[in-house]
Amino acid sequence: MLEIHELHVRYGGIHALHGISLAVRERQIVSLLGANGAGKSTTIRAASGIVPISSGEIRFEGRILNRMPAHAIQKAGLVHIPEGRKIFANLTVRENLLMGAYNDPDRNGVRAGMDRIFSVFPALESRSEQLGGTLSGGEQQMLAVGRAMMSKPKLLMMDEPSLGLAPMVVREVFRVIEEIRSEGVTIFLVEQNANAALKIADYAFLLETGRIVMQGAGSELLNSPKVQEHYLGAHAPG
Repeated sequence: MLEIHELHVRYGGIHALHGISLAVRERQIVSLLGANGAGKSTTIRAASGIVPISSGEIRFEGRILNRMPAHAIQKAGLVHIPEGRKIFANLTVRENLLMGAYNDPDRNGVRAGMDRIFSVFPALESRSEQLGGTLSGGEQQMLAVGRAMMSKPKLLMMDEPSLGLAPMVVREVFRVIEEIRSEGVTIFLVEQNANAALKIADYAFLLETGRIVMQGAGSELLNSPKVQEHYLGAHAPG
C-alpha cells in the first residue's frame, strides 16, 4: 500500500535518512521504532509531503508521491497525525473535527462521521463546544485522531501518539488504534514506546541514525534480545 524505496532526506548538512526501504501492507499495523533523532518523524513527514526528499521513491497505492503537494497526498487517503497533536487551540472540538472534513462535499457523510467520532470518544461529544486548547493532553490526542478520521483515511500515519500521556491514557490510545485497524484503516505508527507498539504491530522496523537495522513481525522484535536490551529495558525511551 505504502512503499518507500532507497529514501534519502537531508536537512542542510545533516543526512537524516540513509536510503531506507520499507513497505506498509494494507490493513496492517506497522510500527517504526527508534530513539530520538533516529529519523522516524522524518520518514512520515517525507511520505506526507511535508519535507522534500533528496532521492529515492515513495509510492502510495502505486502512485509516486515524490512531487505531490501535501494537500493532494492527504486527499488521496494518506493522512498524517503529527507529533504534539497540533490541534487548533482556539477552535471548538466540533470545529476541529470539521476541519478534518474540509474537502468532503458530502454533508450527510460529514454528519455521520461526526456521530461516529463521538461514539468512539464520548468525552469529545460532551465537550463539543469547548475550545480545543482547554482539553487535557489525552483528550487533545483523541481529538487529533478524530480529526484525522473525519478525512476518511485509507492509511493513517501517527507520530508519537503516546508522547507525554499518562499510562492509563496510553492504553486507551492503543486500544483505539486497534479499533481503527479493525474498521479497515491501515496504520503506520511512529512510536518510542516500543513495548506498546510491538504488542499491537503486525510488522515493525527499527531505525538507528537514519538506517533500518532490524525488521520483522511485531512479536519477533518484541522477543529480540537487542530490542529488549536497548528499547524495552529500564532505560528504554517511552
